[in-house]
Amino acid sequence: MALLDLTIQIVCSDRLPELPWQDWFDRWLTDIQPSLPTDWQAPAYEACLRFVDDGEIQQLNRDYRQQDKPTDVLAFAALEDAIPLGLEPEEPLYLGDVIISVPTAQRQALGHPLETELAWLAAHGLLHLLGWDHPDDEQLEAMLAQQDHWLNQVGILSPQR
Repeated sequence: MALLDLTIQIVCSDRLPELPWQDWFDRWLTDIQPSLPTDWQAPAYEACLRFVDDGEIQQLNRDYRQQDKPTDVLAFAALEDAIPLGLEPEEPLYLGDVIISVPTAQRQALGHPLETELAWLAAHGLLHLLGWDHPDDEQLEAMLAQQDHWLNQVGILSPQR
């Protein structure tokens, strides 16, 4: 049973398989909440999970990261250091947006189901919303280990990378 209240807004194509995103994000946030900075811990969270094509993610990647090419996942964190001023205690804490390119995920899903790749990318994006990054090999390994842990929590075998 989840300890937190979480709302995930999902914007996606009708061609995507239905997956239990709400349950997965709830489990992942419940798992990691004790290690979040104290001022990030909240009784309720919100995030947006959006599935797009390569053209849309390329435009976002170009506009916000100055890289004019498609990518698999982008995360736009709403928080930098602390909860925004004026947020009432009962209001959900908005974490930000995770945007996944379905065509890129399909290309990357070699030897494993698309659902596995989508879950892997969603976990990666959520970690970015929570302040994780991978500027070096050590932090990348920690992030990948957390993704593996989360996928195992929801009964998904992590893809071989």
